[in-house]
Amino acid sequence: MAALIHNHPTTAAAAASAFAFSPCFPRDPFLSHRSTNLHYLSKPEISSFLSPSRTKANPQNIRISPQFLQNPSISSSKLLNNSQLPNNDYSPLLQLSVRYGDIELAKTVHASILKLEEGTYLSNALIVAYIKLGRIDLAHKVFKAISSPDVVSYTAMISGFAKANRENEAIELFLEMRGSGIEPNEYSFVALLTACIRLLDLELGLQVHTFLLKLGFLDCIYVVNALMGLYSKCSCLDFVMELFDDMKTRDIASWNTVISSLVKECFYEEVFGFFRDMLRIDGFRVDYFTLSSLLTSAAGCFGMREGREVHAYAIKGGFESNLSVDNALIRFYTKCGSVEDVLYLFERMPEKDVFTWTEMITAYMQFGLVDSAAETFDRMPERTCVSYNALLAGYSQNDEGLRALKLFCRMVEEGAELNDFTLTSVLNACGSIMQKNTSEQIHGFVLKFGFGRNSCVEAALLDMCTWCGRMADAEKIYIRWPTNQDSSIPLTAMICGYARNRQLNEALSLFCVGQSEESLVLDEVTATTILGICGQLGFHKFGEQIHCCSIKYGLLSDTMLGNATISMYSKCGEMEDAIKVFNTMVVHDIVSWNSLLAGHVLHRQGDEALAIWMKMEKLGVQPDSVTCLFIISAYRHTNSDLVDCCRGFFSSMESIYQIKPTSEHYANFVGVLGYWGLLEEAEEIIKKMPFVPKSCVWRALLDSCRIHRSATIGKRVVKEILSLEPQDPSTFILKSNLYSASGRWHCSEIVREEMREKGFRKFPGQSWIIHDNKVHSFFARDRTHPQSKDIYSGLQILILECIKVGYVPDTSFVLHEAEEYQKKDFLLYHGAKLAITCGLLMTKPGKTVRIMKNILLCGDCHTFFKNVSVVTKREIHVRDASGFHCFSSGKCSCKDHW
Repeated sequence: MAALIHNHPTTAAAAASAFAFSPCFPRDPFLSHRSTNLHYLSKPEISSFLSPSRTKANPQNIRISPQFLQNPSISSSKLLNNSQLPNNDYSPLLQLSVRYGDIELAKTVHASILKLEEGTYLSNALIVAYIKLGRIDLAHKVFKAISSPDVVSYTAMISGFAKANRENEAIELFLEMRGSGIEPNEYSFVALLTACIRLLDLELGLQVHTFLLKLGFLDCIYVVNALMGLYSKCSCLDFVMELFDDMKTRDIASWNTVISSLVKECFYEEVFGFFRDMLRIDGFRVDYFTLSSLLTSAAGCFGMREGREVHAYAIKGGFESNLSVDNALIRFYTKCGSVEDVLYLFERMPEKDVFTWTEMITAYMQFGLVDSAAETFDRMPERTCVSYNALLAGYSQNDEGLRALKLFCRMVEEGAELNDFTLTSVLNACGSIMQKNTSEQIHGFVLKFGFGRNSCVEAALLDMCTWCGRMADAEKIYIRWPTNQDSSIPLTAMICGYARNRQLNEALSLFCVGQSEESLVLDEVTATTILGICGQLGFHKFGEQIHCCSIKYGLLSDTMLGNATISMYSKCGEMEDAIKVFNTMVVHDIVSWNSLLAGHVLHRQGDEALAIWMKMEKLGVQPDSVTCLFIISAYRHTNSDLVDCCRGFFSSMESIYQIKPTSEHYANFVGVLGYWGLLEEAEEIIKKMPFVPKSCVWRALLDSCRIHRSATIGKRVVKEILSLEPQDPSTFILKSNLYSASGRWHCSEIVREEMREKGFRKFPGQSWIIHDNKVHSFFARDRTHPQSKDIYSGLQILILECIKVGYVPDTSFVLHEAEEYQKKDFLLYHGAKLAITCGLLMTKPGKTVRIMKNILLCGDCHTFFKNVSVVTKREIHVRDASGFHCFSSGKCSCKDHW
């Protein structure tokens, strides 16, 4: 039962106190009725008990001076003065030594007892005293010196071993007692079950249960309470409930055990039902243990009303000053997001311990008040490892990675205790800042510290490596993961890591392996990650299967997963399915609305996106910065008459919605103006920006110059981009292409040589199709595909057929120095053309061919696809960086503006 109470969300001091006085464990079971329990007497009562009148029968009376009662550490040998208590009963003095923590008094009494003839009763009292004084070694010596230990002797030592983290010795001693023919009593079984609880030994617990049933001990409340504590600890709630239902008589500890078991298994609603039954059936008055469990339950189900009712009940019952209840109240109001109530409670608490201060740090961090949490930490009168960890974890959760690393260095310098939670938090913080060198240093420290084989730390190490781009190191950690440990956590981390580092095929392959080997259980995190990958790849069928599995396993109640499903369908070109998922969601957050808006913008459905925005306004949904980006972009896909509406929305962002426009908002607005040919106005907007524009704003204007073929403004824009990002690889490419376009081939080659020297590489254009649940990807002039010979032959025939209907290769898109025939050769084997040919060869006639591309579709490929739709009489859907293009009968849905 000590372990059961230890796991309850109360302070350690309160838990220890609960164990000492809890009715689930009888008081002083190892002393006979002859001893008077001095532990519950006041100092005057002790003086009276040892007064001369009480010891008149003995010629050598013990006289205790008032100085001893004021200061019990005075030499205890003088107290005895070679005398003896009446009837040689030294147990009151032993209890006195326990009360004042005076080990020297106990040793002196021990010495006096040794002069007497051996007596099991006094030896047992001595064993109990040493155990309570924390000297299990001395207690064991006394036990071994007893020639004929009885059930009390064995029980005392079994209990002592169980509480001193020597559980296996406790079990061995119980078996020794049974082997010697001594029958255990109810206290023996409570002690044995305590050892089982600490070891989480369910198998032995079941054997003890059978033995108890056979001997008829299941009528003893203390034993059943201990047995329920074991089953609760081992998450066997059904056994707990069965034992509870069969109890003829219950005490408050019985109710507390079953209520805390329900809390542990997250049956929060049932908790309050049992609480009402406790009051109605047995009429027990709640204690602080009950109230703490109820508050934990209310926090778990975010039951603000229930929690406030428990708070009122605590005040009515006189528990408003109870430290454990107040700490539980702080946790409850923190979970329910009521910062005012937390602060009010904290300020009014008459007593605060280190756990109270730590709870406040956790609360501030949850509310995002990082500086307040740091100030609270500095004000703490004393700190523990838990306090440091609360601050460290809070920094990590609030994306304050650098502050977390500084705190960790301070902990190391101050010699603070480091545990697996500490290292897990600092590894998460290191992952958040994504600095490879720093992550390698922390990795080395963890291995040197000796936590490298801890599963929690190993999982955090793996995750950190994936965030810092160290996938090779992450793979090494994953490969050496012990086979006897749960592999679902590292498997999920690797899948997410591959996705994060754009290794999408590897992520899907590993997911499929985990599913086939049944080593991975589909949860919200994994499903969300895989749906995100399916969306990026346009892998509709795979995403649809994950959606079905999510419904089957009841995961779609998770809002984040629902949002990922909307995004997946919209990116796969299935906007109707995305809308259906949105409409079936029980709860929508701002991300849900943004996902729907993003889908309409991606499909160039500006009117539909603006209709969604009007619906949001009617429902009173407050937009965020991302919402504004999509609303501005939507005006690009409506008509030019709505440009004034776009201007009005952009100008009112800060005044109406309290959202200050960023460079990204300006880039979208400039893109809309430029799209409708208002290039001069767009340029003027950039010049009047209240802050220095980022390159993305100028690039938006440059894109509009490309659409409208405005070379004059384009040259000015290029100069701005080159001055803003002279070292960006894309800027080098832009500069090189400009030199090539103007015929300055020597200058172009110098720029490219500089790129090679600096190690810069152009982000390669890639195109792919999905067929038979496989991704077939292509780069320009790619010959790595197994059917490349057939694809190239098919493309040559397709080009000839397109030329017959009017296709003329546009070599102006090839800007490097080359002969005309070389330019055509480069142009005709772009990755997008190879992908469309592969799709036509692999799919049945009449079927739509879907192509994905990671960059903008070039002008020549756009023209080529319009001709292919005429020649093949098929629809061709292409998703590039600007959105979806639907080619049909020689026309494109983008109206040649993309």
